[in-house]
Amino acid sequence: MRTDTLSIPFWSVEEVQAAIRPALEQIEMRRVLAYPTETVYGFGGGIDRDSVDALVALKSRPPGKPFLLLVAGPDMIERLDLRMPAYAANLVARHWPGPLTLVLSGGDKRVPDRLRGPEGGVAVRWTSNVNISHLIRAHGDAITSTSANRPGVPPATSAREILEQWGDAVARGTLRVLDAGRLVESKPSTVLDCTGRLPRVIRPGAIAASTLRQSVPNLIGDA
Repeated sequence: MRTDTLSIPFWSVEEVQAAIRPALEQIEMRRVLAYPTETVYGFGGGIDRDSVDALVALKSRPPGKPFLLLVAGPDMIERLDLRMPAYAANLVARHWPGPLTLVLSGGDKRVPDRLRGPEGGVAVRWTSNVNISHLIRAHGDAITSTSANRPGVPPATSAREILEQWGDAVARGTLRVLDAGRLVESKPSTVLDCTGRLPRVIRPGAIAASTLRQSVPNLIGDA
């Protein structure tokens, strides 16, 4: 199977502009989109129940393991009705857009339960990939995000890897792939729980604890 005809080029300004419409169509059809981020390639789509169910089915995601949301600015946090403590706002001002994921409370009327962690928080990141931010802005709402890989396989850093692993889904139209070439290998985002009185490291990642403490000195844990 030729893989070079199954993905949508997503590199140059012209390619990105041309890819926006088919990418939005995929999201609007409640199907899954594969796209580059500032770390690895991700799978995602709309945050409505049908779109989330399609993503769960594609990834064979076990219950209790939610997806994070990608946004294109702090205003989308307000639109999702998520609560951002003052210390989280300090982190956002310093480290967004970038590889920092914040778990926030709230959003009861906007965010489905399937996108919540065991304690009810919602994981959110403003991606520093400008092309995906442009797509999110065009969509007008957050999109879901999870690593593009099968269980036990490292997250994809190229569209070719996705096409090799998920060729059947691409052929059926269940999955569409935005091809931005091979991504530079990088650490995953640092994940902080911001649902309590103090921020707490859930997963160490690209931004070190010493750097984060310049904005929030009372950070709990190491990153």
